[in-house]
Amino acid sequence: MHFDFNVLLQHKGLLLHGLLVSFQLTFVAIIGGMAIGTVLALMRMSSVWIVSALAGAYVNFLRSLPLILVIFWFYVLTPKIVGHPIDAYSSVLIAFILFEAAYYCEIIRAGISSVKRGQVQAGLAMGFGYLNVMRHVVLPQAFRNMLPVLLTQAIIMFQDTSIVYVVGVRDFLTAADVIANSTNRPIELYSTVAIVYLMICFTASRLVGTLQRRYAL
Repeated sequence: MHFDFNVLLQHKGLLLHGLLVSFQLTFVAIIGGMAIGTVLALMRMSSVWIVSALAGAYVNFLRSLPLILVIFWFYVLTPKIVGHPIDAYSSVLIAFILFEAAYYCEIIRAGISSVKRGQVQAGLAMGFGYLNVMRHVVLPQAFRNMLPVLLTQAIIMFQDTSIVYVVGVRDFLTAADVIANSTNRPIELYSTVAIVYLMICFTASRLVGTLQRRYAL
């Protein structure tokens, strides 16, 4: 059998739309996960025991579950919580944000710990409150230190978006699977998906490596 490029050209609109959905899921999950993860990291480092314990329980619970189970869980439970039907894309997006927040929490907590304690004490001595010290002194340095790790997690997140086919969200892999089944050309479609994922993830990995070498210097 010859490799038929025409099947890719004929369905490029559906493939590009699926790739856009994968990028959207990744981008929104990163932004939402980092926002919630930052709050969780500050809670975990709080001197108030109950606050730290609640954040720790959330992180440990979600990190102990496989992502596909979390997706199924929110796909079933979200409509019951909000009291009306909700589309699969929205439920998957909620699942990704809350799941990624648990991982970003630990990354951000490690980044905050990498900032020297003396800078926090100096900020407090200058009259800044704890939150202002975190906002203006600690977090900017912490995010710079953990940027390579954050990008690595983003690459993993992009790869994990392929799991959403289990609830019918039309991402890149799902779009390719639909076309492959309708045209009976699986080799062309799955090979294209593999090449696209390889190019995107390899390029992003090289960027992470460059950032790691730069910050190491």
